Amino acid sequence: MLFKARLSDASLAFPKSANAKLHGQDATIVEGMIECLPFRAHLQHDGQGNHSLKASKAMQEAIKIADGNMVTVEITRVGDEPEIRVPADFAKALKAIPDARDSWLDITPMARRDWIFSICSAKQPETRLRRIEKACDMLRSGKRRLCCFPGIKWMMRENAATCGMWLPLVNSGRIGKKQA
Repeated sequence: MLFKARLSDASLAFPKSANAKLHGQDATIVEGMIECLPFRAHLQHDGQGNHSLKASKAMQEAIKIADGNMVTVEITRVGDEPEIRVPADFAKALKAIPDARDSWLDITPMARRDWIFSICSAKQPETRLRRIEKACDMLRSGKRRLCCFPGIKWMMRENAATCGMWLPLVNSGRIGKKQA
């Protein structure tokens, strides 16, 4: 999330648009950039849905700002995993099996991405259907992660709707190749 903020009393108050995206959460840890300075910090929350970031003296000196100055801030929540769209056929199958749906809602976004990638990477409709059935059965039995699936070594590009647009992580090596 990218926005402008004004320094006031050693604090950068976030605009309404940024506060709306943070959904009134307190105890939010973010990382990002203020001008060209990377940072990681806890946000301050006023209980009314407004957030701010304390700008230490060292930070103010590093980016050369003073009270009243506007700065460009880019942040992302630490630990957030982006959710991707559940394909309609898989969502329908989950809806039909309450135990599988409950397990699905209880797993991490990363685990959900692995399940979805496995289903979406099928080349034949029959294979896709078998993978959906198997996923529902495994979730119903309490399995939280897809065994032996290399999806954890992959990272999704920004277009999550395509399901198949993944990139290898830096220095992850080839899957199946022993690391030296």
